[in-house]
Amino acid sequence: MVKTIPLELIPDFERRQAKYAPVAAALRELFGYPDWRPSLPPVDELVSCILSQSTSDINSGRAFDALKARYPTWEAVRDAPLPELVETIQSAGLANQKAPRIQAALRFIEAERGAIELDFLNDLPLDEAKAWLMRLNGVGPKTAAIVLCFAFNRPAFPVDTHIHRLGQRIGFLPEGISADAAHPVMEAIAPPEEYYAFHLNLIWLGREICHARAPQCGRCPITACCDYYQRLT
Repeated sequence: MVKTIPLELIPDFERRQAKYAPVAAALRELFGYPDWRPSLPPVDELVSCILSQSTSDINSGRAFDALKARYPTWEAVRDAPLPELVETIQSAGLANQKAPRIQAALRFIEAERGAIELDFLNDLPLDEAKAWLMRLNGVGPKTAAIVLCFAFNRPAFPVDTHIHRLGQRIGFLPEGISADAAHPVMEAIAPPEEYYAFHLNLIWLGREICHARAPQCGRCPITACCDYYQRLT
């Protein structure tokens, strides 16, 4: 069970929420406005997320490409010899954990739905869809939100490493909050119809400018709104 912090207990929440409009506008000016498009089908998105846990996008991408190249269907992945599947996704790291986790997820989906498909999630209330996904071993709020946001354009805000870091640095999130507990806070910060675009633009900010170890504040368009920068000056 994920423990969340009631919004009324988030210190200075109104000030944090007020940052959204100027930050979002500045990021739209810098990076543009990304229109939603499904990056992967729902089951592909789920498996890609499992592969991405505790590794880089490059490594998980290589593992996902190798998986899709070797197995023509998700049923073939489900039935693959475990050592073979481990070898196939080795580049993602922790393959001995991720391979059985992927097969277990595929078997669970089929047992529940009669087929390896997740399209039904689009018809469930959002909270029920999140809860259903989190019944899968190894699936937490981030993975559930990514599947719902990116595969279905549903109003779930994923908090990945970049968002968790930038959210605290800018001041959307209180210092020390866990990534899991940060999900409902970020969902209250931004309007639901803007989750997809704001999520992607924050990630671009983290990749291009607001690096973990050496943020390039001199290039950043949101210093006026950033708690970290204000502490430096």
